[in-house]
Amino acid sequence: MPTFTQITTSEQLEAAIRESQEKTVLLFKHSTRCPISAGAYKEAQRYLNDSPNEDAAYMLIHVVEDRPVSLEAADRLGVEHASPQAIVLKEGRAVWNTSHSRITSSALSEALS
Repeated sequence: MPTFTQITTSEQLEAAIRESQEKTVLLFKHSTRCPISAGAYKEAQRYLNDSPNEDAAYMLIHVVEDRPVSLEAADRLGVEHASPQAIVLKEGRAVWNTSHSRITSSALSEALS
């Protein structure tokens, strides 16, 4: 079963963007202080536990603890910052994103299929 790999540095963010040249990457931006984010994180975990795309990579940024990396991701990917937020990367760029209560197991399944 796939799990999230936490990104805490600019170098790790760059590596994730590069990895998206080879495979789909889900970047999940999570606030450990927000109940809405906790619900979205549970939905993301449910997606990973049910029937995830085994060929994708799954990355996690904690937006409070690693704020500079979170803001850099928004800037580098051209996606307005939100938290929680799910961003799908392909070929080095964001091809889909959603936030807040729109992050559901079924939405992730559709975006990553």
